[in-house]
Amino acid sequence: MDLSAAEVKRAASAQPASPPPSSHAADPNGSEILVRCLQAEGVKYLWGYPGGAVLYIYDALYKQDTIQHVLVRHEQAAVHAADGYARATGDVGVALVTSGPGVTNAVTGIATAYMDSIPMVIITGQVPTAAIGLDAFQECDAVGITRPVVKHNFLVKDVRDLALTLKKAFHIARTGRPGPVVVDIPKDVSLKTAPFHYPETVEMRSYNPVRKGHGGQIRKAVQLLLAAKRPYIYTGGGVILGNASNELRQLVDLLGFPCTNTLMGLGAIAASDPKFLGMLGMHGTYEANMTMQHCDVLLAVGARFDDRVIGNPRHFATVERKIIHVDIDPSSISKRVRVDIPIVGDVKDVLAELIVQIKEAQSRPDAAAINAWWSQINEWRKRECLSYKTSPDVIKPQAVVEKLWELTKDRDTYITSDVGQHQMWAAQFYRFEQPRRWINSGGLGTMGVGLPYAMGIKLAKPESDVFCITGEGSIQMCIQELSTCLQYKTPVKIVSLNNRYLGMVRQWQQLDYGGRYSHSYMDALPDFVKLAEAYGHVGLRVDRPGDVEGALKEAIRLKDRTVFLDIRTDPTENVWPMVQAGKGISEMLLGSEDL
Repeated sequence: MDLSAAEVKRAASAQPASPPPSSHAADPNGSEILVRCLQAEGVKYLWGYPGGAVLYIYDALYKQDTIQHVLVRHEQAAVHAADGYARATGDVGVALVTSGPGVTNAVTGIATAYMDSIPMVIITGQVPTAAIGLDAFQECDAVGITRPVVKHNFLVKDVRDLALTLKKAFHIARTGRPGPVVVDIPKDVSLKTAPFHYPETVEMRSYNPVRKGHGGQIRKAVQLLLAAKRPYIYTGGGVILGNASNELRQLVDLLGFPCTNTLMGLGAIAASDPKFLGMLGMHGTYEANMTMQHCDVLLAVGARFDDRVIGNPRHFATVERKIIHVDIDPSSISKRVRVDIPIVGDVKDVLAELIVQIKEAQSRPDAAAINAWWSQINEWRKRECLSYKTSPDVIKPQAVVEKLWELTKDRDTYITSDVGQHQMWAAQFYRFEQPRRWINSGGLGTMGVGLPYAMGIKLAKPESDVFCITGEGSIQMCIQELSTCLQYKTPVKIVSLNNRYLGMVRQWQQLDYGGRYSHSYMDALPDFVKLAEAYGHVGLRVDRPGDVEGALKEAIRLKDRTVFLDIRTDPTENVWPMVQAGKGISEMLLGSEDL
């Protein structure tokens, strides 16, 4: 019997829809594969900001409940918050941003993590593969833009490659010298389906970082250390990242040698240890820098002899010394300073082997020579280079940091900072006893990191106190994240040392530019107390030295509230000691009297 066209149409509409012609109808799409990969990696928090290219991914996040997504107010803060989380926990931090401006807004955060070797995976959205290169809406070359500031990056063009790519990304981020890895996912890849398999392990022929140090080189290092007359142990952020603080402390105790940390290495050895000489470098202590310049054997561990540490390398090279350099990254060895005994390997493993061989050695350091060396160091210590003049009328920033340390030293406390004078005062006057408690941007020197760092840490460590030491310039870089603090209940404490200047810029202009304060004065500041209150938080203004302690105690007491302390400090105060650009590490200015 023939059917009319209308009857055919009705019959067709009554039939159930046919499944797509695929043998993998139940396979997950790319977005679901991504979420499953993150779950397999144990990711608990994901900081991000949605946009068109990542909406399928956000849809997949909506359907699960094991990963908490944190909606920031700017993509830069997403990466900073994930970065702070990674620094405090040692886990890989993960951020998610959309294509185009989402990627470009994230670049500062990626570069910040890259310079400090922080393990991170940043997921970036991309326009559909067919539109790549055609100047599509919100398109940018994420791989090309981020290439100089990542450990590695990937553009995933086939959904079948996504799971393996993510496994590689996490592996690369956390092994060897850690660093950020970008995974760029086109929108169509996040929609297409594929079978899901997440490999337990991954091997890459072109990537196989060395972990165990060369035994012969370690034996040479032991011989040199035991024969030293004026030894010194200099450690950087690599000791923190390599979780080698215990091994460092054992080595220092075993040898009885003086030890210093870089800005990124503070907390690797307890600040209360008498063998710790304080931070070295541009704003390091007199004793730390003089010991660095005059030692005869230097053991450098997880540090890179950067310009802020040794000053002018020619000046550093004028004193003959033997240098042992331990680092996971062979490219960091002899990059700025020629070394005598390079040891490539995981710093934790190498330090452990050093300890074993020193204990087994027949000889011991020359006690008389070491005692004489300590006598010289103690003479340098008598300079008391961190002393400052107090005042009953104006708040000294150093005093604020010292008081904060007094009130929190017996509590589980994390300190973040932004970049500038306040960062240096925090490093100088807060005495860090444990690793991973001092979170700041060292290599890139990024203003605005302090508040996002604090948010990331507070999620990871909800029972700990988290203080952000900042300035009125830096805090305004990411101040919109006060909204994120409210939404996700991360009650951090913000200590703003407000001197109404871009303080470090002003200091340099005073010392090197004839006092011409070009655009370093902040003459249109908001009322920070009202601004904090507008975001739903507590704001406190402190104008008198006598009120500092009470305000800090109140901030600590308000455990479940974000508190913004606007502390009006001396606008003329400078950071001392200081090594000026082009000078040697021992050519320090200890105060205005040296000008």
